Amino acid sequence: MAPVSAQIITIAGTIICVGLIALVFFGESLAPYGPQQMVGEILLPPSSEYLMGTDMLGRDVFSRIISGTKWSVSVSFIAVSMSMLIGTYLGAFSGYFGRSLDRILMVGMDAVYIFPSFVLAVLIAAVMGPGIGTSSLAVTIVMIPTFYRVIRSITLTIKESGFIEAERAIGASGRYIIANHIAPFYLSSLFVLISLGAAQAILITSGLGFLGLGIPPPNPEWGTDLAAGRMYIMDGMWWLTVFPGLLIFLAVLGFNLLSEGLDAVLNPQIRRL
Repeated sequence: MAPVSAQIITIAGTIICVGLIALVFFGESLAPYGPQQMVGEILLPPSSEYLMGTDMLGRDVFSRIISGTKWSVSVSFIAVSMSMLIGTYLGAFSGYFGRSLDRILMVGMDAVYIFPSFVLAVLIAAVMGPGIGTSSLAVTIVMIPTFYRVIRSITLTIKESGFIEAERAIGASGRYIIANHIAPFYLSSLFVLISLGAAQAILITSGLGFLGLGIPPPNPEWGTDLAAGRMYIMDGMWWLTVFPGLLIFLAVLGFNLLSEGLDAVLNPQIRRL
């Protein structure tokens, strides 16, 4: 990939992601109406007064989508942050110390990794019941192996380097070596994994909401609103599903573009092509 193309992709992804993050913090104040406020007649089509129409309860769809960014994106960010912390910690210690700890963790992570992510998240949510905490936990569990495998691989490679052997020779502890000499090599991969994981987390969170296993109504979550609007598609009320689906698509696209751009910019082998 050419450097200019990588920069364009990175910038485009960054703009979308920054916009989404801004809506997380300021979405409700920017929305013209409250997300649960009944503002007009039910099922009104998009107009100058209601940009994305109204839903089956007379609520402004635009306001609900803008306000729903807080739930859809913030839950995903919480899940990605937790899975990154757990996966990085386990991957670093598993890769460095090895032995029985490494074998046990690898078996467990492989068992989770080979299972389809969304199916596993659905099973977890079905057992624990719908809710914000359940959505975060389900997404966290299915994403831990991704961080674990990458960090473990980096650790296995770096720990055989000469400067690591020198640190061991002077008596440095394993924890000190990981924190001060191996961890810096994680950064470029973590940036890419976080942005890619955010896209996956938004998809899973919205999917759980669509199935009624995620953030419950009347909270304005994209997947939940998408599920509520699907019953009206055959009657021509397209705006109830098109606009929530469009926001999901835009969010996933933004984080995927950011991930792709960061991978090209931060990976020296790709940058030289």
